[in-house]
Amino acid sequence: MNLLALFAVAAAGYGIARFTNSLSGQVAAAFLGLGALVAFVSWFQMRLEDRERLEKLELDELARSKGSATLFEGRDAEVFPAQRSRQQFERFFVPGFTVVLLFLQGAAAYLLWRWLAKLVAPPPVKQDLLALALFGLLALILFLIGRFSATIARLENHRLLRPSASYLLLGAYLCFFCAAALAGLKSEFPKTDLYVARAFVVVLGLVAAETLAALVFEIYRPRVKGKVGRPLYDSRLVGLLAQPEGLVATAAQTLDYQFGFKVSETWFFLFFRNAVRWLLLLQLGALLLSTSVVFIEPGEQALLERFGKPLADGMVLGPGPHLKLPWPVDKVYRYRTEQIQSIHVGSVPEADEHEEKVVLWTVAHAKEENFLVASRAQPTTGALAATSGRKAPPVSLITVSIPVQFQITNLTQWVYQHEDSSTLLQQIATREVVRYLASVDVNEIMSSNRLESALILRDKIQGAADTQALGARILFVGLQDLHPPVKVAPEYQKVVAAIHQKQAKILAAEAESIQVTTRAGAQAVTVTNNAEAARINLQVIALARAAAFTNQLPAFNAAPAVYRQRTYLLTFASATAKATKYLVLATNTSDVITFDLQRRLDEDYFNKIGGAVPAPKK
Repeated sequence: MNLLALFAVAAAGYGIARFTNSLSGQVAAAFLGLGALVAFVSWFQMRLEDRERLEKLELDELARSKGSATLFEGRDAEVFPAQRSRQQFERFFVPGFTVVLLFLQGAAAYLLWRWLAKLVAPPPVKQDLLALALFGLLALILFLIGRFSATIARLENHRLLRPSASYLLLGAYLCFFCAAALAGLKSEFPKTDLYVARAFVVVLGLVAAETLAALVFEIYRPRVKGKVGRPLYDSRLVGLLAQPEGLVATAAQTLDYQFGFKVSETWFFLFFRNAVRWLLLLQLGALLLSTSVVFIEPGEQALLERFGKPLADGMVLGPGPHLKLPWPVDKVYRYRTEQIQSIHVGSVPEADEHEEKVVLWTVAHAKEENFLVASRAQPTTGALAATSGRKAPPVSLITVSIPVQFQITNLTQWVYQHEDSSTLLQQIATREVVRYLASVDVNEIMSSNRLESALILRDKIQGAADTQALGARILFVGLQDLHPPVKVAPEYQKVVAAIHQKQAKILAAEAESIQVTTRAGAQAVTVTNNAEAARINLQVIALARAAAFTNQLPAFNAAPAVYRQRTYLLTFASATAKATKYLVLATNTSDVITFDLQRRLDEDYFNKIGGAVPAPKK
């Protein structure tokens, strides 16, 4: 019965879990499958022991009959084949199966953990209410059969019923936790199923570690003749998890052994054992009361819901402590309203987009999305013009990756008036971008009008968001990542390079023209200024001569003899300024004057001659 129940529930649980995408249900099915293998081996070993018991009964009956004294003179191996089969099974098959079980447990724990680790977001659960009901039903079936088997194993000393009974009870608890995980999903805890599945994998890893330890201890375990040992595949950890009440008995035996007297019979221990349920309820009550206090972090706002419905006034909790009814009556949903959030229109940048690297138009750095943009230039393509004579349409393609940054300003509108406000805002932004690109020139938006276009787009998206009452403020629209598609980027770069070269040549010619014109103008100004200076000089000299003649005429008329004598003397003085002069004062006497015109050879004379004579050449 245990074997069939484990096989049936494992298959049914796996089917339900796969159909509803329940992660914890799939991991629980792995537990039940391993339990079915353990139940099969324990059932087979139980049949061998039953055959051995029947064989002993038959041989005892034959031994009591007459004429059978020589029947049992042979060896035990010949007389007790069932006993020999059971011993060989326990000696060779049970350790081998335990090794295989260890490998299966370890491999299942490793593979399941890697599988769960790769899930960034758990898949949505389908038919959660139906799955919850079915897992609850499976838990009830396993619990009834497992409790019945555990009671029989304890009362009638059927030790081989313990492994399968333990896995039945553990499977019942696992199915119960699967149902609880689905209830958590229904209560808006999206990762409850994932966390429960990971906890199941951790338990499976601990069971594998215990199996490994049991194999190691079995090597050094002393063998006592006549004492029946616990089967290797019977996990104590599984039994403890399946029957947690055994913890009290184990603790009592440990205390009795440590202290040397019956601690388990003292009033304190008896009181604790009887009141443990109330203590657990008290702790549960304290835990529920702790959910009545909630702290909202700075930069956050929260919405308070009662029984899954918002309060009448749409209560918004600000930063700080707040009181509420215990869970699950009141629930608080937090939102970072002061955080600047971002969505993307067009291509979504890759994870390493913010790293310092060179991004080229000719290399695709994300999954590109092309948008139509207007184009004022309407060139006639050769092939199209030759065949139909039509011109190219006035549109072009452009690849955009536009980040739109926003803040939540009205949390009630953001959460309750729309099912998915973030997706709606992205759709609004995409619509406004498509409309705007169809009305501007591709060259302008990629060059001179980029900043102006970003401001216009921000205002348009803000207006559309206000119309939908999104409760968000648009802070920034970035048009940095605008470029032509990768396929046409090389040709576009050639056109841009030709335009730049043309502009560079025009600027160089203008610079040369300015240089030549400026130089010619400077030379013309220099010649003109020199001619003007010469003209002014001649005029001034002529005026000076005329003025001098005019001024000299009155002096001549006043005293002609004096004027001529004065002019003569001034002229003589200026003409003989550098000559040596001798003044002779004449008297009424007739004197003879002798002039010695030889130069006196004094020291100054030789110094002048020595300085004037050049130094001899070597």
